[in-house]
Amino acid sequence: MAKWMVAAKKADFEQIAQEFGISPVLARLIRNRDMTTEEEIRQYLHGTLRDLHAPELMKDMEKAAEILREKISSGKHIRIIGDYDVDGICASYILQRGLSLLGADADVVIPHRIKDGYGLNDSLIEDAQKDGADTILTCDNGIAAASQIRLAKEKGMTVIVTDHHEVPFEEDQGGRHYLLPPADAVVDPKQMECTYPFPQICGAVVAGKLIHCLMEREERIDGQEKQALYREILGFEALATVCDVMELKDENRIIVREGLKELERTQNVGMQALLRVNGIDNRPLTPYHAGFILGPCMNATGRLDTAKRALSLFSSREYAQAVTIAGDLKSLNDSRKTMTEKGVEQAAEQVETTSVGKDLVLVIFLPECHESLAGIIAGRIKEKYGRPTFVFTRGEEGIKGSGRSVEAYHMYEEITACKELFTRYGGHAMAAGISMQGEKEMEAFRRRINQNCTLTEKDLEPVLHIDAAMPLSYASRDFIRQLSLLEPFGTGNPRPLFARKNISLLSGRKLGKNKNVGKYRIADEEGAEYEMIYFGDLAAFDAFLEKRYGEEGERQLYEGRLPLGRVTISMAYYPDLNFFAGRESVQIVMKDYC
Repeated sequence: MAKWMVAAKKADFEQIAQEFGISPVLARLIRNRDMTTEEEIRQYLHGTLRDLHAPELMKDMEKAAEILREKISSGKHIRIIGDYDVDGICASYILQRGLSLLGADADVVIPHRIKDGYGLNDSLIEDAQKDGADTILTCDNGIAAASQIRLAKEKGMTVIVTDHHEVPFEEDQGGRHYLLPPADAVVDPKQMECTYPFPQICGAVVAGKLIHCLMEREERIDGQEKQALYREILGFEALATVCDVMELKDENRIIVREGLKELERTQNVGMQALLRVNGIDNRPLTPYHAGFILGPCMNATGRLDTAKRALSLFSSREYAQAVTIAGDLKSLNDSRKTMTEKGVEQAAEQVETTSVGKDLVLVIFLPECHESLAGIIAGRIKEKYGRPTFVFTRGEEGIKGSGRSVEAYHMYEEITACKELFTRYGGHAMAAGISMQGEKEMEAFRRRINQNCTLTEKDLEPVLHIDAAMPLSYASRDFIRQLSLLEPFGTGNPRPLFARKNISLLSGRKLGKNKNVGKYRIADEEGAEYEMIYFGDLAAFDAFLEKRYGEEGERQLYEGRLPLGRVTISMAYYPDLNFFAGRESVQIVMKDYC
């Protein structure tokens, strides 16, 4: 169980409520998300596409656009080089789609995860030259590829970098020195010289802004066609933003909210097919659908096959062909799920039975695991044990690994202190990718990363942020509908969470094929009854009840009806509407208990 922290941020909630026509509770929730000024609150509640930041505010954006205009007009061959994850696939498609509409001679190469690894490498540069490419345009990569870009320049090619990752740096007694690649234009909001108002955007959004910048001065394409392109791009930007776990703040919030609407009514044949094979066509889409259904299908191609399959899906013009590809993507993802579960089990066993589990930073070696699954497994282990986690596998060329971090640990900066052990590395605060020669280097990394670690057990203590202590009686249909004004929920904009003491459990039953979902009848201190559901670790919850109320109390809960006050808990929850058999009812969703 986590430590509960109830927000105590101050503001005149009544005034905010009156000014924006919302309830004081909603005003408190908005303040808890660090909205303080009138303009911030307005944009949070009612932001539109007009509130998105202008592409030209990003360093080198206009320079990159001007280079591309010249290359397009002179018929030069442009090679787009993307990445094999959702963000990279979406960014590649956005650039391909936009440049194609502009009449560019452009093609796309997405590196193979195993053969090529992440980002640019020398062979990709060599291949581009052999294929007659005049210009290399990166997306979702390139900021850390100084040597490869130098090689491209030596071969006479023009290079434009579009990326969103952290800029590599070196440190000495004189301080930190950032290492920008020698490209003709570098478009990355994370570079120090860039004054873009909101740098926390994904690679697909950077790519989308470049296409916007190109299109705005293009007179050969009419306004209607431009708007259709912008709508299509917006859907892919939203998908990438969610899947790359960008914070849903500022313009990201607007992009995701409006972009998911565009995905619902998409005219892209491939996206229509992907929605259909997953059974989520003809319904409102949420970040959950993007992050846990669509995104994994796309990622599975880059993990177990080639990401070009996903790119070809969105480039499809024939629906029958698109459905076939989409079905293949779903099948690959189903296989990926099985392989992932096995890897998670093996990783957890190492943590719990070996010296690995004694470290504050977990470094796990799964030599037989498919290297493409390392990041997913690292994320699952990080969530399970609440510690920064690296999972390494044995690749075709040495050892490869992925890391996933916690809020108190800037992973990219920490691994940079060990960079001499790596053949390649990159990442940001919450995730990283590493390649190294062998197990000797991996063990050295494990020692170094833990010796350098300044985390304390207190830093790693899980914290559950509660918005307010709120009676269950507040959870009306009208209040729940008001909460929808705060959507979309996700990283940086969590679903509101409330807490209440002395909740009586009256009866319960276990649902699902594996009996891993609990549904309960509960009551507040006044005796008012509600339906409650719990999707968490049901076995742990039952063990908690048995320890506190005895085996008999836990048994009676599921076999009959307990009297008011016999079995009580404190509960962190959020209210939701349940739709069943044409009937709408309020449902309490429990997130934690004590």
